[in-house]
Amino acid sequence: MTAAAPLMSLEWTDHVTGRRGFLVVDRLVRGVASGGLRMRAGCTLEEVAGLARGMTMKEALHYNPEGRYVPLGGAKGGIDCDPRDPGAYGLLVRYLRAVRPYIESFWTTGEDLGLTQDLVDRAAAEAGLVSSIQAVYPLLDDEAAARRRLADAFAVEVDGIGLDELAGGCGVAESVLAALDRASAPYRGTRVAVQGLGTMGGATARFLARAGLTVVAVADIKGTIANPAGLDVEALLAARDAYGTVDRGVLRPGDRELPGDAWLSTDAEVLVPAAVSYAIGIADQERVTARWIVEAANMPVIPEAEVLLAARGVTVLPDVVVNSGTNAWWWWTLFGDIGADADEAFAHIRGSMRALIQLMLDRAEADGTSPRAAAHALVTDRLPVIAERFGWYR
Repeated sequence: MTAAAPLMSLEWTDHVTGRRGFLVVDRLVRGVASGGLRMRAGCTLEEVAGLARGMTMKEALHYNPEGRYVPLGGAKGGIDCDPRDPGAYGLLVRYLRAVRPYIESFWTTGEDLGLTQDLVDRAAAEAGLVSSIQAVYPLLDDEAAARRRLADAFAVEVDGIGLDELAGGCGVAESVLAALDRASAPYRGTRVAVQGLGTMGGATARFLARAGLTVVAVADIKGTIANPAGLDVEALLAARDAYGTVDRGVLRPGDRELPGDAWLSTDAEVLVPAAVSYAIGIADQERVTARWIVEAANMPVIPEAEVLLAARGVTVLPDVVVNSGTNAWWWWTLFGDIGADADEAFAHIRGSMRALIQLMLDRAEADGTSPRAAAHALVTDRLPVIAERFGWYR
């Protein structure tokens, strides 16, 4: 898939704080695009454009001609602000008011880095929106039933954690397990380090620990927590705040506190960057000893670093496949491919993600390319099929 110019790109300046916000629509399918809204200090238009292209890919990769869910186009929003800033919520409301016509017409959005869905929903209501995904409602066969089904799914909890917070991590974990199975590597004895213990990283750590892998390091904004014998993942998750920061009071005698970037060089087979973009640069990659990097975050490994990692035998499983489960779960549920049930959701996510990982790695092996190049090739194959059937605008 070539990085063509997006259909629409805009920059917004908040009249109160002077902070900037962005919206990029990569393309529309059936007149609609899908992609979350992130809030982080230092967010840029270039970053949002890259994320929007990634959303186009994620949508296309989950196209199933027999499914009710039909892929949408890709888009993304971003706000340059620390979500912990006291004025962040007011800024979010003003941003949503400014882009309200786009959300009403063709951009469906939701939580992303720095924002929870509850916060997005509350701010959207204050901004006068019916819903952050209302642009997709005209595509539904039965809008009322679909909205009830999604609301019911968001109300489902598993061990005290919302299904919506677990869906993406289930997909990331299944990507890890599929890679291990392909390499005939046992789950027990495989060590994992996770950067970020928010929604995606926390759920990934939980699913991997329950599958028998050993989580030996996790990193949050305060630093890295490590234990070569394995961390108590459940205790750490229970001690998180709303931003994924762990209360150090729950650490056990064998747990060590290390610098924030120590997760990179952890003695582990799998690294899961699940926090910010651009986390692994050229210098950072030199410290990696893991066999696999599984991108739970969006764009965590810069392209130049990925080339160097590949030359050292490190396989990077790309974000456009690995973390696509959250987006797909939303639409599978809304369109009615699955119901508001955790077991059904996890089974569907696992089956779809495992098939995608296998397809991508088969293509990479056949073409002699990287998994990311193989994912792009799969998208390139699928987009004309989607365009012929449903049309798009770019």
